[in-house]
Amino acid sequence: MQLKPLLKGRFQPHWQASHDLIVRVIESCITELRLLREGEALMRQGEQLRDLVLVPSGRIAMGHTAMNGRRFQLGPLECDCQLFGEMEFFTGYRCQLDIIAEEPLEVARIDGQQLELALLAHPRLALFFASAIAIDYQDTVDIFTCRMLYPISYNIAYDLYHSHCQDNPVSGFSKGYQEAERFGTTDRVYRRAVKELIDKGLVERGEDGLRIRDLAGLKAFLEQP
Repeated sequence: MQLKPLLKGRFQPHWQASHDLIVRVIESCITELRLLREGEALMRQGEQLRDLVLVPSGRIAMGHTAMNGRRFQLGPLECDCQLFGEMEFFTGYRCQLDIIAEEPLEVARIDGQQLELALLAHPRLALFFASAIAIDYQDTVDIFTCRMLYPISYNIAYDLYHSHCQDNPVSGFSKGYQEAERFGTTDRVYRRAVKELIDKGLVERGEDGLRIRDLAGLKAFLEQP
């Protein structure tokens, strides 16, 4: 979740007015500042978490590895006061994702015990967490349902279109095998899906990776039944 005024949801006006209180309470629970190297983990899949981590700025990547060895990458995220471990804080479950620094980061560790006491002392803060988690949950479910229910070529086109619209919560990787993992498939299947979109004249390869060649055609491709 993001430690920022919520820009959508039922309680949006309330959180914009109460944001200073929320930040003040969260900052009072910070017990350590750390510098992470590129490639270092903020959190590991399967780890039992005691604390939360706040990333003021910088780029991280999130992924999950199944027992059969297959890996799903949710994608890189450019952090802007991003808080990690909040779901595990409430559920007590083990961490579900590897969260890796894509560049050197300064992060803050938030003591879970202190945060628990702060939530009891400031019940409005618990409502903020509930609102922010609910928004993140639905955004994440949108990504997963698209991945499961549509072909790889559709998901690649969908991802490019929403990156163009600047409303994509995550970005892409520079390496092909990581992009394949981001769409829950193998490098070979990913390349075949990309070729399909190129052959249709919808996308093309640029210096920074795939880019839209025919925006109207891509939009029509996404809207077809």
